[in-house]
Amino acid sequence: MGGGGAASTGADGAGAGGAGAGGRDADRADGAGAGGAGAGGRDADRAAGATLRTLRYTVADGVGRIVLDRPERGNGITPLLLHELERTVEHADLDPAVRVIVLSGAGTGFCGGYDLVEAAEGAAAVSEAVGAPPPGAPTEPAVIARNHDPSRPWDPLADHAMMSRNVRAFMSLFHAQTPVVCKVHGFCVAGGTDLALCSDLLVIAADAKIGYPPARVWGSPTTALWADRIGAQRAKRLLFTGDCLSGSEAVEWGLAIEAPEPERLDERVEALVQRIARMPASQLAMMKLLVNQQTMAQGLHATQLIGTVFDGIARHTDVGYAFQRRAAEAGFRTAVRERDEPFGDAGLSTFKG
Repeated sequence: MGGGGAASTGADGAGAGGAGAGGRDADRADGAGAGGAGAGGRDADRAAGATLRTLRYTVADGVGRIVLDRPERGNGITPLLLHELERTVEHADLDPAVRVIVLSGAGTGFCGGYDLVEAAEGAAAVSEAVGAPPPGAPTEPAVIARNHDPSRPWDPLADHAMMSRNVRAFMSLFHAQTPVVCKVHGFCVAGGTDLALCSDLLVIAADAKIGYPPARVWGSPTTALWADRIGAQRAKRLLFTGDCLSGSEAVEWGLAIEAPEPERLDERVEALVQRIARMPASQLAMMKLLVNQQTMAQGLHATQLIGTVFDGIARHTDVGYAFQRRAAEAGFRTAVRERDEPFGDAGLSTFKG
C-alpha cells in the first residue's frame, strides 16, 4: 500500500485520504491549476457505459479526456476510481473518434495516492456497480482488513490477488493502443505515480511534486516502471530515500518530456495532443506497440510481480505495522508528516539534502 507521499499541507496525505482498499497512501500536496476537460467536448460519460462517479470523460477533436474528479480528496485512488478508469480507457481505446487520451486531475493536484479513508466506501460502490464479489474474495474490505491485522497470519497470495488487480487497472493505460498523455499539476505522489508512469508521455508543471515517498515505509512501487523511465541508478536514488522531484527536475531526469510554468501547462499539453491527433490511428498504434515491446521484453511483467509482492511485505514488516498503528492512533496525515519531516520534505517540498 504505501503510506502517503507529501504531507500535511495536503501533499501526502494519508490525512487527506490514504491508501485505498488494498491501496497505499494518501499523499497530497497542494499545487497549481486544475485539470480541465476540453472545452466544447461532448460529454461521453454515458457513452463509456454508465454515469461516472469518480471521473469525467469527454471527447472532442480526436482527443479523449479523462479527468480524475475527486478534488476534495486529492483525487485519491479508490476501488471505484480504478474500476471506472479501466472501463473508460477501454471505451476510449475502442472509439474511432479518439486518436489520443489525456489523463489529468481536477482541483489543486493530479493525484495524492491511494485514499485509505474512503477504501471501504469505494469497494462498496464497485460492488453496487458491477456486483458484489464472492464471499471471502481478496478484494472484500473485511478480508483486506483481516489480512492487515498484526494478530493474524498474513496471507501473501490474498494480498497479491488484491493488489495485482490495481496494477491491471493502472496498466490499462500502458496496454491501450491509443497514446496516453498524462498532465500533472500540483502533486503526483505515491500511487498517483502509477498512473503517470503507465501513461506514454508525461507533461508536468515546473513547480509540481512527483515521487514515491512510501519507499520509506509501507510501500513498494507495484507497477515497477521507475527504472524503465529514468534508468536504474536514478531510480535507486529516489527509492533509496523516498525523495521527490520537481517538475523541472523530472524533465532533467528523463521522467517527463516537458515542464512548462503552471500557467502554460494547458497550452503546452494542447499543442502536443493536437499534433498527435493529426496522425493516422494505425500509425499511432504501431508506434506505441513497437516501443512497448522493448519494455515488456526487458522483463516488466516479472518485475511487477515482485514489486506487488514486495508491496505486501512492506505493509507487514515491524516498521510497516508500526506505521499502521501510528496512523490508527493519530491519523494518516500525522503519520505521513512524521515520516517525512526527518527528511525535510513534508508537504510540497522537494528538498533532497
